[in-house]
Amino acid sequence: MSTNFKITIVDYGVGNTHNVLKAFDRFCPQIHLSGNKKEIMKSDALVLPGVGSFQSGMSGLRKRGLIDPIKEFAHMEKPIIGICLGAQLLLSTGCEFGTFSGLGIILGQVVKFPNLENKVKIPHIGWSEICLPQRKNWKNTILDSMPEKSNMYFVHSYNLKPDDPEDVLAISEYGGHEFCAAVKKGNIYGCQFHPERSGEIGLSIIKNFIESI
Repeated sequence: MSTNFKITIVDYGVGNTHNVLKAFDRFCPQIHLSGNKKEIMKSDALVLPGVGSFQSGMSGLRKRGLIDPIKEFAHMEKPIIGICLGAQLLLSTGCEFGTFSGLGIILGQVVKFPNLENKVKIPHIGWSEICLPQRKNWKNTILDSMPEKSNMYFVHSYNLKPDDPEDVLAISEYGGHEFCAAVKKGNIYGCQFHPERSGEIGLSIIKNFIESI
């Protein structure tokens, strides 16, 4: 695998980045953590991790002056992968504790789980299968060669809801409710689950992303 490129994990003060950094370092020694906009713009690809609320995530990006640089990076058609909260921030609007503007790189909303069957607890914490949406395939994406119904590790109370169904890369189910588990628009990806915490098959997603750069 060629590693003649630089990947930056965006540090915006939200969540534990250690596991993400460790997972990417397994395949790419040029991975580093930075919240500096000049460093970000010099990168060949970005990783947007995060745990916590949509509002706190956007606040962290705003305080560091990173919103416009990340949007510009996406406009340059450079690869980005968002993980968990990072994936949610790629969308237009978050509806957690109010309504807040996101990065708007992928049009859509981040919405709360509806009432679930059998009083299933929220947040959704644990392993769930990811599946192909109808009329889709995963060829030439970060999920390429992955068996359908692979189990991924989720921790979330809110879900990705892209405006365009074509942006839905994978779906999952929890408490009788089907939701978007991953999104793709061009070379911009978002995973609601945590590939870095999903064993070897999750690490293969990270490897596929790196190989796509």
